[in-house]
Amino acid sequence: MIRTASSMLIFMLMISGCASLPDNSNRSASFVITDTYKTELAKGLQKSRNQGIKQDGFVLLYNGLDAFVARVALAELAEKSLDVQYYLYHHDLVGGLFTAVLLRAADRGVRIRILLDDMDMDGRDSAILAIDKHPNIEIRIFNPFDRSIGRIPQFITGLGTVTRRMHNKSFTADNVATILGGRNIGNAYFDANPTLKFVDLDVLAIGDVVKEVSSSFDLYWNSDMAYPATTLMDEPITEEEAHAFRNKIYDFFDKQWESDYVEALRTSGLAKNIREGKVVYTYAKAVIVVDPPDKINSSRDDNELHLVSQLEPYFENIKNELIIVSPYFIPGDEGVDFFKTLIDKGVKVHILTNSLSSNDVSIVHAGYSNYRNALLRSGVELYEMNKKMSPKQRKEKKGIGGSSRASLHAKVFILDREKVFIGSLNLDPRSFYENTEIGLVIDSPEVAGTMADLITKADKNYTFRLDLQMDEDGYEQILWHGYENGEPITFDVDPYTSFWQLLGVSIMSLLPIESQL
Repeated sequence: MIRTASSMLIFMLMISGCASLPDNSNRSASFVITDTYKTELAKGLQKSRNQGIKQDGFVLLYNGLDAFVARVALAELAEKSLDVQYYLYHHDLVGGLFTAVLLRAADRGVRIRILLDDMDMDGRDSAILAIDKHPNIEIRIFNPFDRSIGRIPQFITGLGTVTRRMHNKSFTADNVATILGGRNIGNAYFDANPTLKFVDLDVLAIGDVVKEVSSSFDLYWNSDMAYPATTLMDEPITEEEAHAFRNKIYDFFDKQWESDYVEALRTSGLAKNIREGKVVYTYAKAVIVVDPPDKINSSRDDNELHLVSQLEPYFENIKNELIIVSPYFIPGDEGVDFFKTLIDKGVKVHILTNSLSSNDVSIVHAGYSNYRNALLRSGVELYEMNKKMSPKQRKEKKGIGGSSRASLHAKVFILDREKVFIGSLNLDPRSFYENTEIGLVIDSPEVAGTMADLITKADKNYTFRLDLQMDEDGYEQILWHGYENGEPITFDVDPYTSFWQLLGVSIMSLLPIESQL
């Protein structure tokens, strides 16, 4: 058995050693279309700024339906360009609808650039080429896997290279409106999954900050890590095959037209307001913080220009309160020490993350659980998501029906109720050192204060408050205080978990893999 395993590993090393990507030097550069100020979308958005407002405008997209509606409405109104950048793009209801919306825009003459990380693209090369063959659409794949061999050997032998991904998420229309945040493209992110709902957050932005997002997109699009689909994939596809595939997407869209989900999208008040230029924006100063694309192939210690370094001045100047929402939260010893330093200075530190039962990546919870006692001991107010909601709560959190399970996916930092970060960054080693990220820092007491109130209110109804107790023998035990069906309840082990889940997490927490979590 040992000899067989060794032989298999040697074989994988040999075939992966032969793996190579095609030459990417002949890709053509392209850049944002800047001559868009006369488009209907630009003129409609400008109506709200005609009174001399020079700051950027923002609308927070808490609800999954609104978040999808905003993307659809911008795509329908775009006349010049759509720039689309995502980490995950699922092959499901939302993915199909989103693809149809992009195709319809391309049919009207809109130039569409789609930049996707390769993590979610396994087995979808034919579909990518069919969409890419549209004359107004180009698709590029970031940090791709070699198509000549399987992915498993590349994962095994490429740990630390192919495992470093483009985690950015942005959607920009006509260089005048953009959507940033935590959502990928898929059912769970947009309230279309009956069994799992990601509690997430995006922000729709207008103003000069959009140009910063467009500049960031251009950097990634023209990076040598971004491979045109036709360069990467050698599968032949005829024009007839491409048309046939695209027609299937149109047929899928037509069949979904009378569905409850599309009806909810169609009748959304936000969609109507976007079309009529009646969206109410909050105006404030803002800056984009973003990793450079070459972070993927640079040393992990070379972080001078990375997003985390750009955020450091904001964190260093906190005086009263820090609120963190991070679904994947692994602070490390350095993070624990930083939070303790803040608390010793009188700063209140409030952190919300996933519980074991709500986390969709159990191994990440294994990394986080190693630091819970130290965080609580230092004085951090620690909350974990309650995956179980009552029918009434589910209906409140979701527009049509309600998912049976909730998982936190939003990434938000609120500093002194004056500034707020919204983006793709988790507080874990993967986001800090491995993946690329993007986010927006909004300097607005109105936005920050409203969000802080919403989070602290939600913590009382949808989360568990963790409490560290010590018995007379000095043994520490965590208690989880929350609600079940409206009644207070306390757990002395991770809520709604089985013996096998707890055992698995305990074993995983011993593995030396924290840097990859």
